[in-house]
Amino acid sequence: MKKIYIEIKWAVIFSIALLCWILLEKTMGWQDESIQNFWWLTLLFTPFAILFYLLALREKRRRVYDRKMTWSQGFISGLIISVFVALLSPITQYIAYNFFTPEIFNTVAESSVTNDLMERSKMNDVLHINNYRWQSAFGLFGFGIVISVIAAFFVRKK
Repeated sequence: MKKIYIEIKWAVIFSIALLCWILLEKTMGWQDESIQNFWWLTLLFTPFAILFYLLALREKRRRVYDRKMTWSQGFISGLIISVFVALLSPITQYIAYNFFTPEIFNTVAESSVTNDLMERSKMNDVLHINNYRWQSAFGLFGFGIVISVIAAFFVRKK
């Protein structure tokens, strides 16, 4: 447990930051008036995600690997963070979409139907909270793998 404490800590920090970002999106109106821009505005979280992974790997390098870390050690550490972020994702999604933005699915559905992006019957199948939780978990895991590859490259030190 002590060996992966840093990864668990940073996965929790990442999840809390993600909740704060969702709250910011709601506050800025990105999930209401600007719903058609919601998907690319959400990508603005990417630099913060990269920063969290970089900070996590730096801490791991400093505390565990005596200030020396290979790319593979950094990647494995980032991969572990990604697993924990994905495991925390259903809890994060539950909090976000039950307390912060319970109306987001209706708003996205109405916007998609209004803009002729999808038929209402298909939209109801696609925009379901359980589907979204799975998509979020796998998406965060895949995103974490990509960030881990990049962050490990910058944090490695011999």
